[in-house]
Amino acid sequence: MKYLLVMGFVLVVFWLWRHNRDAERKDAAATRPRQAPNREAAVAEMVACDVCHVHLPKSDALTGGKGIYCSDAHRRQAGD
Repeated sequence: MKYLLVMGFVLVVFWLWRHNRDAERKDAAATRPRQAPNREAAVAEMVACDVCHVHLPKSDALTGGKGIYCSDAHRRQAGD
């Protein structure tokens, strides 16, 4: 019986210790100033297809003599 009481006491102390530690982490995270995300790496230049006007990243667009297109079919449709 005394072993059950000791084990229960140890478990309650352990639970209190973990609960307080988690609360301290949350408080520290709330008071820490947030850093602004690196916007230069996340932003891609967007262009619009001259046929269907769908916006897409410039790196994915096809360029032709008459404009910018989203697919080869639209580039051919425009007569490029």
